[in-house]
Amino acid sequence: MSYKRKTWREKLADDKGCPKKHVIDESLSKRWGTGTFVIPAPLEVDGLMRRVGKGKITTLDEIRRALARRHGTTIACPITTGIFAWIAAHAAAEAESEGQRRITPYWRTLKPGGELNPKYPGGPAGLKRRLQNEGHVVIRKGKRFFVKDYERRVVLLEKTETPAPATSGAGQSS
Repeated sequence: MSYKRKTWREKLADDKGCPKKHVIDESLSKRWGTGTFVIPAPLEVDGLMRRVGKGKITTLDEIRRALARRHGTTIACPITTGIFAWIAAHAAAEAESEGQRRITPYWRTLKPGGELNPKYPGGPAGLKRRLQNEGHVVIRKGKRFFVKDYERRVVLLEKTETPAPATSGAGQSS
């Protein structure tokens, strides 16, 4: 029996029991500080990416701040948030290749510092083209690409998020 590989959209829809809140333990505290963190669901990350309108951008850090506020934690896991943004980008490209017109605008989600994510579909060249079509100026620094003055066009997702209501067992590992 052969294994059927999941599509990107199937991966996006698979929440694997997330979101989950955890206490930042000693092994993570050197990097993340103290408090709690949330591992978001992939569709949560996708939903925040979809909020960014034409001519605007966001960063993975801004998405993480909004997720932490939504779940009442200190931070959102930077590793899973980045992975889920990558999955959302590929799911959008998959949908676009099948003729869907309303897709997640993944090219508007940048890495910290305004850097284009070279792992997104289309690579830096494709992302640069899409961003320039929306009025952004993309500059090259060595092998990396950045949106010039990105801070001026960042959508502050955190301000639109409200904290999740406290539940029993909040902050405990699930």
